[in-house]
Formats: sequence, C-alpha cells, structure tokens
Amino acid sequence: MDAVDATIERLRAQCLSRGVSGIRSLARFFRRLDQDKSRALDARELRRGLAELGMALDEAEAEGMCKRWDRDGSGTLDLEEFLRALRPPMSQAREAIIVAAFAKLDHNGDGVVTVDDLREVYSGRAHPKVQSGEWTEDEVLRHFLDNFDSPEKDGQVTLAEFQDYYSGLSTSMDTDEEFVAMMTHAWQL
Repeated sequence: MDAVDATIERLRAQCLSRGVSGIRSLARFFRRLDQDKSRALDARELRRGLAELGMALDEAEAEGMCKRWDRDGSGTLDLEEFLRALRPPMSQAREAIIVAAFAKLDHNGDGVVTVDDLREVYSGRAHPKVQSGEWTEDEVLRHFLDNFDSPEKDGQVTLAEFQDYYSGLSTSMDTDEEFVAMMTHAWQL
C-alpha cells in the first residue's frame, strides 16, 4: 500500500467513525470549499478543509492526494473521484443489488433517474401532502429523488450518486444478506 492509499484509508476510517453520513457530510463540506465551482481543490485548500474537520494532513500527504486525482495536470484534486475513492468498498452482492434498484428506477435506461422515470415506476397520489393539496404528485417524486441527488439538486440522479447514498448505509449493515434483504424489500426487487 502506498502513502496515498494509506492516507485514504485513514480518512475513510475517520469519516466512517462519524456515522452513516460521514462521507456525504465530507462531500457537502468540500463543495462549500470549492468557491469557484471547479469541482477541484488544490493541496492548500484540501489541507485547510480537512484541518477544519479535525482530519490533519501534512503537506506531502495533501500534495500526494491532489496528484492522484489530478485529471488535467492542473495540480488540483478532482472532488468526485476523491469522494468515490473514500467510499468503502462493497461486495459484489451489494453492488449488484444497488445496480438492480437503480435500473428499476431508470425507466428509459439512459443512465440518469429523473422525475419522469419515477413517474413510470411509482405513484405519489397516496402521499398525504398530495391528498391534502399541499404538493403535486411531481413535487412528491422530486422530493423523493432529492434524497439521492448530489447537493446541487439538479433533478437527475446518476448511478454514482445512487451508489454514494447507499455506500454510507452499507457500512451500517454487518452482512451482505441483511443489506440485500433491505434493498430487495425497499425497492420491491
């Protein structure tokens, strides 16, 4: 294991010690640090941000992290790739059931779940806020979709965003059988 992998393992452990939402919280925090919306941080920004969260890196560790996920030679860390690397690895059984649930939602098969896709699979008519007239059925479906969407809430959920959501939940379940049973029940697979 090289130094960057060891640093990732240490950060992953710290995130997971914060509970199911640890990595998602880190993602939101990093996006706030990304003032120019470039979806990347330089080594200084990375160190400062992690230090604020009580996750100290030395200069060499921060530079190594940035180099590992520097896609364009700019010297910055690609946030999406970094956050995926932080996600704990899941077994094939867990990955497969997540992909199956996503495929059920992605009605048109274009790799992105939208309210239009959800409308084909689920109905929001029985939701109390729809029945009271407070929300439309589309608003209920959008609210549901927002659970899985990135913090920007663009109304589109990718498989990576769906996996990110379930990676946190996965860490709270001890066995593959438990996770698969929960997903099978929740998504009626």
